[in-house]
Amino acid sequence: MTICEIQDRIIEDFSVLNDWIDKYEHLISLGKKLPPFDKKYKTENNLLNGCQAKVWIHAELKDWGIRFSADSDAVITKGLIALLFRVLNDRTPEDIQNADLYFIPRIGLSSHLSPSRAAGLVSIVKRMKWMAANMGSGRRN
Repeated sequence: MTICEIQDRIIEDFSVLNDWIDKYEHLISLGKKLPPFDKKYKTENNLLNGCQAKVWIHAELKDWGIRFSADSDAVITKGLIALLFRVLNDRTPEDIQNADLYFIPRIGLSSHLSPSRAAGLVSIVKRMKWMAANMGSGRRN
């Protein structure tokens, strides 16, 4: 699936949820399904600044694209990360850098998150795109 097709599916998934309590519950359930984060990556270099919650992000460049992994001490933040991974994992560095993440405003995340969570989401997106830009010059396993 393309990045746009995945985003359209996320928008559709959220459109059937009646209110923001249901949407938050959905985010929390997505966060609980994040794969376990290897403790060896819980380093200062992987710790994200700009989030109220603690967030660690790691990325590896594989032959097929970048594979992100992450952890957070906040369940809603984990859900936001799970959505971003659904869209951006296993994409080329160029695709990640150029991705227009239109699903964020369309499902209402921009207007329904607290200011600190919204700023954290922006920080997570910026970090993922920065990581992709720094991995764009070569391939490794």
